[in-house]
Amino acid sequence: MIDRNELISLVKLLDDPDKEVFEHIKNKLVSFGPEIIVYLEEVWQQSLDVMLQERIEDIVHKIQFDEVKKELNLWILGGAFDLLTGVLVINKYQYPDLDDQKILNQLDDIKRDAWLQLGYDMSPLEKVKALNHVFFHVHGFSGNTVSHQDPQNSYINLVLESKKGNQISLAIIYSLVAQKLDIPIYGVNLPQHFILAYVDEKEKVLPGFEIIDGVIFYINPFNKGFIFGRKDVDFFLKQLKLNQRVEYYQPCSNIDIVKRILRNLISSYNKLGYLDKVEELEELLQITESHSE
Repeated sequence: MIDRNELISLVKLLDDPDKEVFEHIKNKLVSFGPEIIVYLEEVWQQSLDVMLQERIEDIVHKIQFDEVKKELNLWILGGAFDLLTGVLVINKYQYPDLDDQKILNQLDDIKRDAWLQLGYDMSPLEKVKALNHVFFHVHGFSGNTVSHQDPQNSYINLVLESKKGNQISLAIIYSLVAQKLDIPIYGVNLPQHFILAYVDEKEKVLPGFEIIDGVIFYINPFNKGFIFGRKDVDFFLKQLKLNQRVEYYQPCSNIDIVKRILRNLISSYNKLGYLDKVEELEELLQITESHSE
């Protein structure tokens, strides 16, 4: 339980010009956690002191960033089974007040529309064509080719609103909807790209395709759900002068997907010159890498 009087006393000292004093107070306030954010925001609104406001913003951000790190650690330690949870944790780095339920509702809207298009006896190809129709034509999702490097392409709340995203964000939303419908579509961590694989060892081989390790075919959500086979992946890797490694053909882990989001954000913010964000995102990336070693 936080001592209210101690909190008020500490906040009154935030305008102390001595930086060492401020750092001490900051560390103490940060240790109180998210519980004090509402009070700090009230103080911010009532103050006309620019330095005090900046210091409060600094403290609130530190508290929220510590929460993101904590949630990311917990998600990974819990097995990282739910991709959406990991994606939402990263989203809260930039949007700490994110309404998770709103995201769930938006995904359920797409799922419901897709469900109405699906038949019980549909083949994998027919299911994906139905998904493509709902995803790209009914809901209007498309690849953001104009501002491809914009960090907004990596935040699921903004992509669901704008209907535009990069390879990874579109693939995440597409696969989340598919899995909600019990359609086995998963992310594949292809270099310089990100695609999806339809995985089902029980299905028959499609004409012109070959099933290897359960992958029937691949889907490119960045290109309106274009369907292609293993030979096309071979050709893509050959163009990049890369060896045909197993991980370029098989579904990757949820942790790998979150790492890919973080690397995209680091690259985007680096190009924009937001080095403070780069430093923090690299800290989050380090958390994912330390658990996967």
